[in-house]
Amino acid sequence: MAESILKLKDVAVFQKENLVLNEINLEIRKGEFIYLIGKTGSGKSSFMKTLYGDLPLQQGEGTIVDFDLRKLKEKEIPYLRRKIGIVFQDFKLLPDRTINNNFVFVLKATGWKEKSKMDAQIANVLDKVDMKTKGFKFPHELSGGEQQRIAIARALLNDPELIIADEPTGNLDPQTSVEVMKVLQEINKAGRTILMATHDYALLLKYPSKTLKCDGNKVFEVVQKAV
Repeated sequence: MAESILKLKDVAVFQKENLVLNEINLEIRKGEFIYLIGKTGSGKSSFMKTLYGDLPLQQGEGTIVDFDLRKLKEKEIPYLRRKIGIVFQDFKLLPDRTINNNFVFVLKATGWKEKSKMDAQIANVLDKVDMKTKGFKFPHELSGGEQQRIAIARALLNDPELIIADEPTGNLDPQTSVEVMKVLQEINKAGRTILMATHDYALLLKYPSKTLKCDGNKVFEVVQKAV
């Protein structure tokens, strides 16, 4: 049996005092590719923020990549995020520096010191997303699809056990979405676990996989035919 990457038991998700999701019980195992679907406002983003420590877990039990979310302290969050790669819909690249320097910023923030090791890791992740010649460019010099590939590469910098992708194809046209999806599929085939929030049901049909749905304050698994 593959090891557990994420386990939630009777979890409630709050946004300040407001209850967003309730009675969440689920387990994600190493190597799985899981979609998270649901209407805007159904709680997908709050759910994901709870997983990477942006919202505190106030009720229930939760462990993610060996961290206890209920006991998570502020100072432990950077260590948690070394083991989780996060990909955002709007890329969140720093516009005032090149791609290489965006990556150096992340590596230094997560405790890397040696320049030669940082350079090697940057080359390694850019190669994985087929962008190895683009490191000297600034974000605005790249297309949306290229920026999202860069954002995926950035999520791989610390060799995470889990990648959380929040609407990674939300701002992309259908063709580019498929290209980004292929990159994520390759990363998953290499053994990484991926949890991906999406509105793009065409991708779900093209690349079927286990699917969770946020609806009516709950998170539950759906059979794909019902999508």
